[in-house]
Amino acid sequence: MQLLHGIHLAYCTNIHRGESWAETMAALESHTLEVRNRVAPHEPYAIGLRLGAEAARSLLDRQTRLVFQRWLAQHNCYVFTINGFPYGQFHGTRVKEQVFQPDWSTSTRVEYTEALFTILADLLPPGLSGSVSTVPGSHKELVPDDDHANLIRKNLAAHTAWLARFADRSGKDLHLGLEPEPLGWIENTAESIALFNSLGHGEDIQRCLGINYDTCHFAVEYESPATALAAFSEHRIRISKLHLSSALKLTPSSASLKLMESFTDEVYFHQVIARREDGLLERHRDLPVALASNPLRRGIEEWRVHFHVPLHAPPQDLLDTTADHLIATLDVLAANPSLCQHLEMETYTWEVLPRDLRAASVEDQLEREYLWTLTELRKRHLAP
Repeated sequence: MQLLHGIHLAYCTNIHRGESWAETMAALESHTLEVRNRVAPHEPYAIGLRLGAEAARSLLDRQTRLVFQRWLAQHNCYVFTINGFPYGQFHGTRVKEQVFQPDWSTSTRVEYTEALFTILADLLPPGLSGSVSTVPGSHKELVPDDDHANLIRKNLAAHTAWLARFADRSGKDLHLGLEPEPLGWIENTAESIALFNSLGHGEDIQRCLGINYDTCHFAVEYESPATALAAFSEHRIRISKLHLSSALKLTPSSASLKLMESFTDEVYFHQVIARREDGLLERHRDLPVALASNPLRRGIEEWRVHFHVPLHAPPQDLLDTTADHLIATLDVLAANPSLCQHLEMETYTWEVLPRDLRAASVEDQLEREYLWTLTELRKRHLAP
């Protein structure tokens, strides 16, 4: 939906199962339209579209795309952003490190992302910019040497040059957002800036390559939104999209760690970053690894866990969330509404949430997230 200052808000449809275009459309019909009827029945409704590679191949067909455009017009919906992070299956099977593959060292990732922009440019309403979010290059464990890293840089630079030419031909403002994630090849502000410095700050880079700032991910890194976003601005790095999301945080104790066992699953990575009393950070690749690391040893004062929890989830006795990081990010946006025009709520974990955090239906959860988000945006004069 369109907010104030040219800002648009959607939820990411990666919360729904679906790899083929038929499955994706079925989810839009059964879930997205229901949410739309609850939260914005009488205004144009934005869709944050997740397209895996299989669905993207189908939608590259001009006739298939035309049918979808007619569907969007019929239901007064529009697409301004696509989640291009997960290439393959994203629900119901082990995802974990596979979500980073193929990474940006491969032609497969490049071609997939080009396909997404080809689709998006055709779907965009006149006058709107279009964003695609993507993996942070790779995962640290999947980049074995400098040759691999240099290939990632080479492909990112080549794709950005392609995107600049494509944007000029289409007359659209199109931009790719790298999404830093704990233990990603780039995972925080400093590593992101170092990458952009290595790519240079030419016009194509400034216009067509940016950062998808996920508030869950940066909170897990113990970053300050004001400091991080100011640093990106100082280095002329575009904020392509803001992912509105919350992580878990806790003080390790026997009781809180026992409770955290209910958050382990075999589908997604839940990286843990522990902060010691001396301020040093310890990284664990996944929640089971962190739980087995003798976390009650002296000197650990806090855990932050990469587990996307509902935005409206209240603090519990033993577990808190990083909603404060999300709210602080909205404060920065309120002070500078031109910072970013694309907002996307991204709590894709509904199927693996413990039952006490899971709403009765996915539509109920999304409706509550919209209400929470719109309330916070209105407090900051960012939404009507």
